[in-house]
Amino acid sequence: MNRQCDGQTRQIEQVSTAAAPQRAGWFRFHFADQRWEWSEQLQRIHGYEPGTVTPTTELVLAHKHPDDRGQVAATIDQILNTHEPFSARHRIVDTGGRVHHVVVVGDRLLDDRGEVVGTQGFYIDVSPPADDAEDLLTARLAEINENRAGIEQAKGMLMLIYQIDEKAAFDLLRWLSQEANVKLRLLAERIAADFRDAGLPPDSRSEFDHLLLTAHRRVRNGRPV
Repeated sequence: MNRQCDGQTRQIEQVSTAAAPQRAGWFRFHFADQRWEWSEQLQRIHGYEPGTVTPTTELVLAHKHPDDRGQVAATIDQILNTHEPFSARHRIVDTGGRVHHVVVVGDRLLDDRGEVVGTQGFYIDVSPPADDAEDLLTARLAEINENRAGIEQAKGMLMLIYQIDEKAAFDLLRWLSQEANVKLRLLAERIAADFRDAGLPPDSRSEFDHLLLTAHRRVRNGRPV
């Protein structure tokens, strides 16, 4: 894999490995040979032990809930044709027959020349937890103090745009903040400002997807909020 892809891969891996086990995982899809890669976390979300499965488009679609499979197949075709960022919400069925509600957010995968060679991003499992004790959102928000307003604003925008609950929105912000030296508050403020500046309706998700997955770069560059 070339250096640009390597850099993007490290960013994706850093974010997803900071997540709670089996709550999120990264993926890559290479257009030329239609080759998929799943992180260990994403393999587990689908019910596999890491290293025991080689994902293919057929396998990806086989795990979609029957009522959502056509929608996902159409999304994959759209990505192949447009090479645009995307997001989707649907259900997957793991190897044990359990249904998971997931939000998938993907951005362009570029080579050294800046050419789009695939897509990569996250699966976020937003299924209601089986045990309410797993929901640490209230306790975590209580620790934010003066930083709470900016994080709450970004969290609300994510909830609106991606139709996810409070825990999933906060978890997503926390995962993204794991990028090198990007504090949660700064990232949240950047995302909120970017979403406001975009001036797009909530259904214009491709632009939001790209802004979300590249916000850390603007924080690092010191772009003012």
